Amino acid sequence: MVVLSEKSHPSLSNVPTIDLSCGKRGAVSELLVKACESHGFFMVRNHGVSQDLVKKMEMEAFRFFALPESEKEKVGPANPLGYGCRKIGLNGDVGRVEYLLLHTRASYPIRLSHAAKEYITAVRDLACQILDLIEEGLGLCDTKLLSSLLRDCESDSVFRLNHYPPCRDLSAPSPRYAIGFGEHSDPQILTILHSNETPGLQISLQDENWITIPPDPTSFCVNVGDALQVLTNGRFKSVRHRALANGFKPRLSMVYFGAPPLHSYLSPLPQLVNEEHPSLYRLFTWCEYKKATYSLRLGHNRLDLFRAHEPRMLIDKDL
Repeated sequence: MVVLSEKSHPSLSNVPTIDLSCGKRGAVSELLVKACESHGFFMVRNHGVSQDLVKKMEMEAFRFFALPESEKEKVGPANPLGYGCRKIGLNGDVGRVEYLLLHTRASYPIRLSHAAKEYITAVRDLACQILDLIEEGLGLCDTKLLSSLLRDCESDSVFRLNHYPPCRDLSAPSPRYAIGFGEHSDPQILTILHSNETPGLQISLQDENWITIPPDPTSFCVNVGDALQVLTNGRFKSVRHRALANGFKPRLSMVYFGAPPLHSYLSPLPQLVNEEHPSLYRLFTWCEYKKATYSLRLGHNRLDLFRAHEPRMLIDKDL
């Protein structure tokens, strides 16, 4: 077990925090692009998602995780969808976490059904709003292209509830932390995360230092995913992050992963490819990338498998 000292993880005082209601759409678009380039991560406030809805979803999630193990297991073992505990994925990764992973187009456990449908709709709309603003900031002609992938009736988006119970073996005079969910990047396009007031989320910047993100129950955390890194030809970087568990207070995170349909092709957008910035990635489908994701352990750089052998310009047959 990896145990970490609280003192070794400073908080980042300049985490990009963007007010989506400031009224100047062009300025917001510019800030979003800068945050995606510099951190691959940002927080949004005044996002339009009802606090009552957030609290309702959080309450139902805690109720689910408080059920007896036998009841939670009725949802099915995580393979990859379903209920899981400690074991993360199919490749031997473990953490101090129990979780419920659901497809956004599937039915939900009866106790979560109504709240989950409302919540997923709200955060999907938020993700689409952010993507539309990002496309405007990038100067793209079609400013609905990315969000249309999430709104597609065959979107492969998923919703995950992560519960990090207090770890009894971490009780000590000074707070200590253990790895709840190991280092990784998200494979999808965009991640919208909300957590309760317990800290635990950390991101890794380019200098590879781990930075603690202070919890803010009124804001959402947004991660650039691997697919968006590909679509922007590496201009945006998918952020590597992890979650910590502690010995004194439970943590809950509610995570929407916005993904395209399985058959969608991924490659750098033509407007972002030129002689100075040739295409860094070969053409592949989301289904191909998803299979690669499930075949590797946490922390592996999956995008290396899909890089172009030689950086090149896109030609018509690639589109």
